[in-house]
Amino acid sequence: MTRKAALHNLGCKVNAYEMDAMGQLLEQAGYELCPFAPGADVYIINTCTVTDIADRKSRQMLHRAKKMNPQAVVVAAGCYVQTGADRLAADDMVDLVVGNDRKNQIAEILEQYWQQSASCTPVQDMRQVREYTDMTISRTSGHVRANIKVQDGCSQFCSYCVIPYARGRVRSRSPEDVVAEVENLAGLGYQEIVLTGIHLSSYGVDFPDKKPGLLELIRRVHQVENVARIRLGSLEPGIVTEEFARGLSQLPKVCPHFHLSLQSGSDRVLERMNRRYTAEEYRMRCQILRTYFSDPALTTDVMVGFPGETEEEFLESYRFVEEIGFYETHIFQYSRRAGTRAADMDGQIDKHTKHARSEQMIKLHERQAQKYEERHSHLKAELLIEEVQSLKDGTVRLAGHTRKYVKAAAAWQGTDASQWVNKRVQVELDGYWEPHVMRGRLIDFTAQNAGL
Repeated sequence: MTRKAALHNLGCKVNAYEMDAMGQLLEQAGYELCPFAPGADVYIINTCTVTDIADRKSRQMLHRAKKMNPQAVVVAAGCYVQTGADRLAADDMVDLVVGNDRKNQIAEILEQYWQQSASCTPVQDMRQVREYTDMTISRTSGHVRANIKVQDGCSQFCSYCVIPYARGRVRSRSPEDVVAEVENLAGLGYQEIVLTGIHLSSYGVDFPDKKPGLLELIRRVHQVENVARIRLGSLEPGIVTEEFARGLSQLPKVCPHFHLSLQSGSDRVLERMNRRYTAEEYRMRCQILRTYFSDPALTTDVMVGFPGETEEEFLESYRFVEEIGFYETHIFQYSRRAGTRAADMDGQIDKHTKHARSEQMIKLHERQAQKYEERHSHLKAELLIEEVQSLKDGTVRLAGHTRKYVKAAAAWQGTDASQWVNKRVQVELDGYWEPHVMRGRLIDFTAQNAGL
């Protein structure tokens, strides 16, 4: 009898990649993948632990899975397993726990369970793991964009962050493996490649002589035929040097969209966070990118309510974010994580204050995002069509993202709109369909063949 497996992912692009890989390993072992709904024999929840909310969502999804089928095997995998193993081992809703270093053994672990009803597998301290855990995919859950994991782990130990304990130290994937996977996916038609990792900027630092680094890896991926776009995951500001930005600007497939993690615009808060740069150094990195790219999309993460953050420090951070003029700002309220230095710091901020500061930052983000998008009105852009949208009023739209990750959609009057999915077209951006979805007027259907 063929067993059915349902997978649900929580968290980052790396987790999404690993979920795709686990699903394909299960298919190779004879499982049938099915929706995350009643009727599965195995439920695998790829958990996240970056905040206490992520922990809670992970537990909720595990309990939801068991309720959908009490006879099914419920598997907790991933980051929350690494930080909450004891709690999960005592949870009667969870049958198996699989650490981050054993996701590539998911089929064997399940087979052992079926044979021996072993309720738990050892969870290794990820800080002791030194080798990159090999995983690969032959397709992704998306249709046009493929996230490629090239690196795992983080050795920064920011004072608020539990991820080094959940993911371990920096471990890089060989460039040969990365290129081989990209070649396969490009051959299957994926046009946009997103290079991602837990601490992408550290790619290659664990190699002998620290070579190749991230820029060289990007150059190698750039050489792969049929790849039209290369997008980068989150970067640390320190990697953005003149050499790095100049090198990227010479690679036309690289999208001018850069996510530089900030966390705070206050030097005193950055020091308490152990972020290893100042606001002025961050500003300089943004200026470098804007020198080599025309109005690039700069996006970032900002944390509010870090222990000891005074009103003055918050306003300093607010004004800095306003000055830089990001396209998107992802705002997080500080979450106290056991085992981190920040958890024991004096001056923990109350929930009301964190919420109020978050709301102020969100309003700033909305204004800045609109300003950036409005600058693109009446400009031509390449749109990679990701989906066909059929609206209630009968309108059919071809929707996707520009190279600068501006979301846009163009009205389609013809038949068989689906033929344009995964095609690149030229549009002129003109106003909005709705907030943060720009209206694109189709002006050229031949971009796919024009090498644009």
